[in-house]
Amino acid sequence: MAEARVVERFRKRTIWFHWIHTAAFLVLLVTGAILFLPGLGGPAAGGLTRFIHRIAVVFFVGMPIVYFIINPRMSLHFIKETLTWGRNDVQWFSQAPDYYFGGDEEKMPPQGHINTGQKMWQFIVLGTGALFLISGFFMWFLKDALAAGVFQWFVIVHDVAFVVALLMLLVHVYLGVIHPRMTESLRSMWDGKISKTYARNHYGKWYDEVAKGKN
Repeated sequence: MAEARVVERFRKRTIWFHWIHTAAFLVLLVTGAILFLPGLGGPAAGGLTRFIHRIAVVFFVGMPIVYFIINPRMSLHFIKETLTWGRNDVQWFSQAPDYYFGGDEEKMPPQGHINTGQKMWQFIVLGTGALFLISGFFMWFLKDALAAGVFQWFVIVHDVAFVVALLMLLVHVYLGVIHPRMTESLRSMWDGKISKTYARNHYGKWYDEVAKGKN
């Protein structure tokens, strides 16, 4: 019998933000791929694709702004968490290859609310997001004002960010959906809950803090 998932990991507004932002990102990914490789879309790789791409940009950029307005404390915590790295993260990286291929779970250092691998994903999201935003702004609004060579550099930056984001997304999906040791990750993004055992094994430091707070 499966263990009950009673530990709250994510609130409903965080889950809604995650999926709306993810949907916008996926639309940008598909339309961006069509624009990046026009042969994929045939006649569609033109004005309609760019229009859909720009609509998705509004949601992709707008959702974090709305979330920040609603919950500035959690938003700033997310940024601080993403940019704070230490010895524990180095230890995680040294043990991760063995762990993800079936090694002893006890060798992994206890993690906080977000483990080092998830923190790396957040870092990629913030980094590529910034590159998308800056390069996309110039490509969308200042195309006619830029020299051809400068505009091309912005296109290259946009495309490199796209490739990096795509590769990391594939890793993120594999670990969150397919990897046998992460079976509760996807479900936690639907109802926000994980089991006590999963919390202890994957987010030991955070779970100890949560458990102490309830005593």
